[in-house]
Order: sequence, then structure tokens, then C-alpha cells
Amino acid sequence: MSLTIAVAGKGGTGKTTLSALMIRSLRERGMTPILAVDADPNANLGEALGLTADLSIGRLQAETLKQIHSLPAGVPLSRHLEYELHQAIVEGEGVDLLLMGHGEGPGCYCAVNHILRRYLESLRSSYRCTILDNEAGMEHLSRRVSHGIDLLLVVSDASPTALRSAGRIVGIADDLELEIGRRCLVLTNLRGDLSDRAIGELEKTRLEVVGRIPFDEEVAGLRLSDRPIDDLSSEAVSLTEVSRMLDRLLQKEEAA
Repeated sequence: MSLTIAVAGKGGTGKTTLSALMIRSLRERGMTPILAVDADPNANLGEALGLTADLSIGRLQAETLKQIHSLPAGVPLSRHLEYELHQAIVEGEGVDLLLMGHGEGPGCYCAVNHILRRYLESLRSSYRCTILDNEAGMEHLSRRVSHGIDLLLVVSDASPTALRSAGRIVGIADDLELEIGRRCLVLTNLRGDLSDRAIGELEKTRLEVVGRIPFDEEVAGLRLSDRPIDDLSSEAVSLTEVSRMLDRLLQKEEAA
């Protein structure tokens, strides 16, 4: 079974940390290979995984558009672009990283985007799991990787503002007509019970809460020291809860 999980949320709510924790947990249970796609223009999933990408899809798009009229005779655009895309994949232990980068600049990207979408759909089928770490607007999902999302995990902390943003993200997914199997909510960085206002905003999202991740001092220490998620101890409270969450989610996916 090939599983695709998209993660989205307001900036600062911990969606990249959640993505990295899920990748570590999936690796530990042998669900590899995993494709990690950083689709947030403010990319830092690679840092959380201890991987560095030198080439992004956005930069590759721009460079391809500049070179499109000077490609060697007899070399189809699709072959050239797919070769470059292959070079953009950063290989790690059980997980590969692909960086989407910034959106398009001026120019017509229709042909390039069509090839990108086809390639990325084919690429995902080669992996046991794909984790998509997205920006709140989810532009990359609509333009390139919108098909076959099994789970959309909307991430929010306990603040009413972040929970309102979670509700808007669901609306964006509807407006973009994304093909999504299930939509769920994950609460992060929890320090006790939710306030009455937060509970009210939570109810408005109409999303099932599938994970409640407590604030983790060890994760905060990793970020401050610029260390990857693999340095987290196996007893860390955040990793334990993410693993339990994945147990529940995977059981439902297998039963579906």
C-alpha cells in the first residue's frame, strides 16, 4: 500500500516538527522508502531530517523556462526535465527529500507544470509513504501534487487564532477541489486543557482530532541546538504520542 499524508497549518504551529516525527516513526516501523516533500516556501523540513537540498522545483522550473529554446535537438522537454528532477532528490537513510521551493515567476509554465505533475505522481508510486509538508495556502498541492492524498492532517496549537486558521485551511482544500481521503486535526504543543474559546473554535472546524501532541522540552532543545529529529530520544513524549497517532491512523487506512 502506498500512503500519502499531507500536513498543513498556520506557521509556527509545529507542522514541520510533526512531519519529521511521523517520518521517524514510519522509518522505525519499517514503512520505507519514504518520500519527504517540503512544499513550504519557508523550507526547513530538510533541517529537521538532517538533509540538505541544493536544488528546488521552483528554481528548476525557472531555469528550464530560460533554457527551453536552447535544448539540444532531439531532446524532449520531458526527458530533460525528468533528468533534472532526479538530480533534485536528496537521498537519506530510508527517506528521500524533495524541495518544492518558491512559486513561479513571470512566464508560461503550463507545459513545465504538466510534466512536473505527471513525474511527481509517478515518483510517489515508487515510495511506501509520502509526507507532504505544506504551507497554509497549499498552492503546491493544487498545482502539482493534488491527486491521491489519503490523509490531510491540519495542525493547530491551542490558540483560537491557529484553530480558526485550521478551519480556513479546510475551506481552501474545498475551493481547490483536492482529492483527499480523510481530513483530520492534530493539536500540538499542548500545555494543559484548551480554553473555552479554543474549544469553540475547535468545534467550528468540524474536524476529528486524531492526535494531541504535548509540548516537549526535548524537541524545543533540538530546535535551539539545530539538531535533527533523529537525535530525539526514543522515550520523548512527542515521539511516543505521534507513534500512537500513526497506529490509529494506519489501522483505519488498512480497514478502509
